[in-house]
Amino acid sequence: MRNLYLQLFLTFCKIGAFTFGGGWAMISIIQREIVDKHKWIELDEFLDLLAVAQSMPGILAVNISVVIGDRLRGLKGSVCAAVGTILPSFLIILGIAIFLTPETIKNNAVVSRIFKGIRPAVVALIIAPVLTTAKRAGINWKTVIIPAGVALLIYSKLPYVSNPIIYIVAGAIGGYIYYMHSQLNGGNGENGKEGCHA
Repeated sequence: MRNLYLQLFLTFCKIGAFTFGGGWAMISIIQREIVDKHKWIELDEFLDLLAVAQSMPGILAVNISVVIGDRLRGLKGSVCAAVGTILPSFLIILGIAIFLTPETIKNNAVVSRIFKGIRPAVVALIIAPVLTTAKRAGINWKTVIIPAGVALLIYSKLPYVSNPIIYIVAGAIGGYIYYMHSQLNGGNGENGKEGCHA
């Protein structure tokens, strides 16, 4: 059991140390480590936990580490995973704050080019999990209008409609209504079959 705590810490420490771009850029690496490599959880469950993490306030990378740690080993697992995620970023930012000022980045051509080179890689890291998540969620050309419309409304920065909390709540309510509707339809179908056999 202790070994799993250590594995959680080291896995999320590696994720935190080698991921540039924050939350969404981490998703593909977290999926590879948690689902593909260690096989701690299934992909569908990972996507469900990702949805929970996105709905929670705070940093996505920390949220997903907390929910995965909790799923595997409860509170202690959450702490190990969260500390592993935060620690590398904290140390790197501390080092940057001490040695690498904004003036240094702007005036040093080598450092400036390094950061410019990282940007396209970060975009790719963000796009990859978005496509994977969309595919597993069953989004196709008929249903893509929903996430696209929500993204545009949030991006519009219009009063009220650009608030993402509205769409999180609406999505939860819509999912619950769809679940209840499918349960009722399934129940009616079974009752109808029983009536026919009688």
